[in-house]
Amino acid sequence: MQRHETVLWLSDPMLRAACDLARARDQTVGQVVRDALAAELRRACRKQRGASRLAPVRARIARDLADAANWSDLILRLRARGYELRSSGGGLALFSGANGERICKASDLGPGYGALMRRFGGPFPGDRHRQVVDRLLLPGPVPVLAQVGEEQEVIDF
Repeated sequence: MQRHETVLWLSDPMLRAACDLARARDQTVGQVVRDALAAELRRACRKQRGASRLAPVRARIARDLADAANWSDLILRLRARGYELRSSGGGLALFSGANGERICKASDLGPGYGALMRRFGGPFPGDRHRQVVDRLLLPGPVPVLAQVGEEQEVIDF
């Protein structure tokens, strides 16, 4: 396999974080970057395969997602097509109503949970992730915090 040299420009905070990660893993920064890129390429490939698998489902429920007036309306529309929406991991997932099999994250089919909450004026019925709900309903971007010793630091990559 032929290897190629590439120059990678990183901000100071990102380089520090990469060096810390490399030290913790007993690797070079180059290996950390190669591992991260390989993982991202695998994820993109899976997502691309998943997107083609989800195209028929997306087409089937696109109008229901667009036209639903509230959570109850959306739940009934999806149920009529043989699907069920459930809270899952801080968001929503679509399940088969027939066998209960998880099909995908709801955001893979259209608007994300935050957009749906804003549109319908509240969280999905029975959602137990109140902290996530409150964060998603806040206007504007949410900063990324990293724990550094006893302090928290905002990291801007």
